[in-house]
Amino acid sequence: MQVFRHTRSLTVAMFCVVLGFDAIFADEPVGTDSFDQTIRPFLNQYCTKCHGAKQQKGERRFDRLPTKISDDNSLVDYQDILDQLNLGEMPPDDAKQPSNQEKRRVIAWLTGHLNSYHARNRGSGQGTVLRRLNSREYRNTIRDLLKLDTTIYDPTEAFPRDQLDEHLDNVGSSLVTSGHLLDRYLEAADTAINKAIYPLEQPQVNTWTFKDGFRQQPEIDQVHKSSNRFEHMTLYDVIGADKHEGAYGPILDFKQGVPHDGIYEITFQAEALHRIHPYDPDFLGMDPDEPFRLGIRPGNHLVGPLHKPQPIEPLLAEVELADGQQAYTLRVHLDRGYTPRFTFQNGLMDVRNLWSKVIRKYPDLFPKLKKGGIVENRRVAITHGKLPQIRIDDITVTGPLLKAWPTASQRVVFGDGAEQILKSGTMTREQMRAGLRTFATRAYRRPTTPADIDRLMRLIDVRRQAGVGDLEAYADALKAVLCSPSFLYLDEQTDDAGRLTPHALATRLAYFLWSSMPDERLIAVADRGTLGDTAVLNAEVDRMLSDRRSEALVNDFLDSWLTLRDLGSTPPDRKDFGAYYHYDLGTAMREETRLFTRYLLDEDKSVTHFLDADFTFVNKPLARMYGIREPKGSGFERVSLEDGRRGGLLGQASILTVTANGIETSPVVRGVWLLENILGTPPTPPPPDVEPLDPDVRGATTIREQLMKHRNNVACNDCHRRIDPLGFALENYDPIGRWRVNYDKQQPVDASGELPGGKAFQNVIGLKSILVDQRELFTRALTNRMLAYATGRHIEPSDRPQVDAIIQQLEADGNGLKRLVELVVLSRPFRSP
Repeated sequence: MQVFRHTRSLTVAMFCVVLGFDAIFADEPVGTDSFDQTIRPFLNQYCTKCHGAKQQKGERRFDRLPTKISDDNSLVDYQDILDQLNLGEMPPDDAKQPSNQEKRRVIAWLTGHLNSYHARNRGSGQGTVLRRLNSREYRNTIRDLLKLDTTIYDPTEAFPRDQLDEHLDNVGSSLVTSGHLLDRYLEAADTAINKAIYPLEQPQVNTWTFKDGFRQQPEIDQVHKSSNRFEHMTLYDVIGADKHEGAYGPILDFKQGVPHDGIYEITFQAEALHRIHPYDPDFLGMDPDEPFRLGIRPGNHLVGPLHKPQPIEPLLAEVELADGQQAYTLRVHLDRGYTPRFTFQNGLMDVRNLWSKVIRKYPDLFPKLKKGGIVENRRVAITHGKLPQIRIDDITVTGPLLKAWPTASQRVVFGDGAEQILKSGTMTREQMRAGLRTFATRAYRRPTTPADIDRLMRLIDVRRQAGVGDLEAYADALKAVLCSPSFLYLDEQTDDAGRLTPHALATRLAYFLWSSMPDERLIAVADRGTLGDTAVLNAEVDRMLSDRRSEALVNDFLDSWLTLRDLGSTPPDRKDFGAYYHYDLGTAMREETRLFTRYLLDEDKSVTHFLDADFTFVNKPLARMYGIREPKGSGFERVSLEDGRRGGLLGQASILTVTANGIETSPVVRGVWLLENILGTPPTPPPPDVEPLDPDVRGATTIREQLMKHRNNVACNDCHRRIDPLGFALENYDPIGRWRVNYDKQQPVDASGELPGGKAFQNVIGLKSILVDQRELFTRALTNRMLAYATGRHIEPSDRPQVDAIIQQLEADGNGLKRLVELVVLSRPFRSP
C-alpha cells in the first residue's frame, strides 16, 4: 500500500500575481534541459542540506529524487518542490537563496514535466472506495425513507462513532464495518420499522389536564410548598446553569409521557413576572427590554430526573411572553414516553448562588434573615424578592393529532392498500411483492431486480412457516432491506465509459447536498437517463439547494471543514466565561457561521467573504459580546460591521472557541488550524524526539518569548516560522472570541507577525488583508475540501488538473460559493467512481 504525503497545491500563475514574481516567470518557455542539467545541481546547492542523506526535514528527501515522475510518491515530491518555490517558503530566509534566473529555470522545468505527466495520466485517480452510510447519513435516510420525525428519535444513538479522516466523517476507506455495528444495524432496523408500522389501529385523541400539584425539584419545592402551595410551577434559571434550580418545569404527574408518537397541542397559562424589577440589570445579567422567552423541551423519566439536563432535549418550540398572565398554545412533536418540559430561555443564571447574593446586595429590600444558610436565603429570596421568573399553570396536553390515517409512514411501507391492510391485518402475496418492490427500490436508490424481491419473499415464506402472521413477516422483510448492503452502502456502479450510472450519480448528488437519499424527482430524472446532461444536472443542483434538506450541506460541511463538530467538546471555564452558558453562546456561535455560509450560498457571494466581510449575522447576546450594533428582535439578523475585527471566519466566535481549550489560547493551536483548514497547507507532525512546549520555560514571561525559545530548536523552527505568525494574529481573541488588548496578567497582547516571504502585519486585520490578496491559496484549500467531502475520498496528486480546472472556471465566474458547488458536481472526480 502506498502512502501519499500531503502536497501544497498552488498554481504558478497564481503566485505570479500574489507574490509579485511577474518579472521572474514572464514568457518563460518550457525548457528541454535534462534533469541532471537543471534540477539536480539546484537541489544539491539549495535543498539537500536539509532534505538529503543526513537529515530529512518535513520527511522530505531530495538527493534520491528520480529523474522522471514514475509514481504518485515522486509526483508529490516534484509538486512539493514547485509549490515551495512558488510560495517563497523554501529555501528558508536564513539560507542561501537562488537567483531569480535559477528559480525561473527550475520552476519552468518542473511545471512542464508535471503538466506532461498529468496529460499522460488523465483519469488515473484513486477513485472512491465503496463506502457505507455514516451515522448522520443513515439517520437522515431513515427519516426520509420512512417519513419519521427524528427530532427526538435517533436511530444511530447506539452506533459506534464514525472514524474521522482529516476531519471528514465520510471517507470510504475509514468507514469500517464491525460485528458490533452489524448488531446495531439489526436493532436500528427493528426499531425503525416498528415505528413506521405501529400502532395498527388509529390512536384516540386524549386530553390530560393539570391544574395544581406542580412540584419541580426538591430544592425549591420546600419553599414553593408554603409560598404557592404548588398551585403553579416557577422557572428561574436557564438550562446552561451549573447547579440548576428552577431551570426545568416538568409535569411530574405526566412523567410517563405520551402514549404514541405524534403531534401534541399544549395549552397553558404563563405569567411573565418581574421583567421590570428593582435590581441592577447587570447584576442579574438580564436585559429588561427583552421579553421573556419560554421554551418546550422533551424529557424522559427513564433517562434521568426531569428537573435536570438530559442527553436528548432539543428545543421543540419557543414563544415570547407578554408581561402579566396570558394563555398560550404550542404544538410539538413528542415520541412515545416523552413528556414536555418548560424552560426559561433567557432567564437568570445560577440562582442557587443568586439567592444569597441578592439579599446581601439589597438588604433593605428583604426581612432580617434567620439562621439556616442557603435554605433560609432561598426561602427569603423567593418569598419576598422580585426576581424575574415565569409562572405556569392550567396545563392541558392533547393528542396525538395525526395529519392523516393511515400515517405517511404506513403508506410508505404498505403502499396504496395501507388502509385495507391495517383493517384486515393481512396481506396478499401480490401486495407483499408490490410493496417490497416499491420500498426496496427507494431504499436501494436504484431499480430492483426480480432476484432482489425473490430473496425477500423467501424470507417471508420462512417466517410464515414458523407461525408468524402476515404483517409481522412482511415487517421482517422490510427490516432485511434496511440491513442489506444495497441500503447500507452507496452505489458506485459505472457505465461503459467509466462514469457513474445515472442512479449512482443521483445517489452521490443527494448525499453531497442533502446527506440523505435522492427524492422521487431526482430518481425520475435518473430513470430517464438524462442526469448526466450538464443542463439537467445544473437544474437539479439549483432545485436541491433551494430545498430545506440542503441545510445538511451547510451544517455537515462546516463540521468537517472548520471542525465545528468539536465546538463545546472543551467547555469554557464557568468562572471566567459564565456568559457562554448564561446566554447559550455556543449555539449562537454555530448559528452565526451557519447563517453566514447559507447567505453566501444562496446569494452566490464570493468565497473571499470567508476571509473578510463587512457583515455578519448575530443575535443580541453575540452582538453584545462583539461590541457591535444589536439587532432589534430576539433572533438573528444580518448586521453591518464598521471595523475589520469581526469580518469573515477569523473574527467569528465559533472558530475562535473551537481553536481554544476553554481555559486559554495557544498561537500554535490556532496557527495549525489556519494552515490546515484555511490555507490547506498543514505542517508536518513534530519529530518524536522534540519536547512539547513547556509553559514554564526559564526566563520566558510571555507566550511569544516561550515560542521564540522553542524555535531555537532547529527541528522546530521550520514549522513554527509558518505556524506562529498566524496564531499570534488571533491572540486579541480570548478562548470564547471576546476581544482583548491584555492577557489576564495585564501583559499587552502583541498580535503582530511576519509570514515566510516577508509580508508583515500588525494584527488580524492586517493578516486578513494579506490572505485576501492571496485568496487563490484559500480557494484551492476550500475546493479540495469540498471535493473530498462530495466524493467521500481524499484528493490525490493526480486530481490536480481537475482541481485547477474548477478553480480557473470559478475565478472566471466570480468566485461564488454556489458556483463552486456546481463546478464540483460537474467535475470529473465527482462523476466518476
